[in-house]
Amino acid sequence: MIVKMNQFNMKDYIKPNESFVVSGKIIPTFSNNVWNYTVERFSEPYSKKYEEEKVDISYIEEKEKVVFLYYVDNNCIGRIKMRSNWNGYALIEDIAVTKENRKNGVGTALLKEAIKWAKENNFCGLMLETQDINVSACLFYAKNQFVIGSVDTMLYSNLPTANEMAIFWYYKF
Repeated sequence: MIVKMNQFNMKDYIKPNESFVVSGKIIPTFSNNVWNYTVERFSEPYSKKYEEEKVDISYIEEKEKVVFLYYVDNNCIGRIKMRSNWNGYALIEDIAVTKENRKNGVGTALLKEAIKWAKENNFCGLMLETQDINVSACLFYAKNQFVIGSVDTMLYSNLPTANEMAIFWYYKF
């Protein structure tokens, strides 16, 4: 069951944030105005967890922001956090699914809910950013008809432990 976040279930927002395996990286290429990519696999995969995403009451009160939570048996196993962006797209700020529920359709269901919300609010599509080392996320977006719109080599360059590029994915209606 997917429900919109409210003041009563807001505490469930942090539950799906778990680590993922970094098994390689996406190698984007740009030719003839089209982005493509290959996957480079690492010989020694490692685990990574993103810092806790903050969510505040504005995601309940403001029409231009929303969070949807995915529940099974009253347990929150997934989330998607979105807001309007200056370019007419709905920006997916975060999407997360618990480890044991990945690859079971939860993320796809959350994306479908995001598409529905974005269309109802007259956005031209969805956009998001993820890192080239989050191969599973990149492959998930590609499988769901997102395309690479740009690559940013500087976004994470000031972080001492980050050796990654930002990849911006788009789904245009």
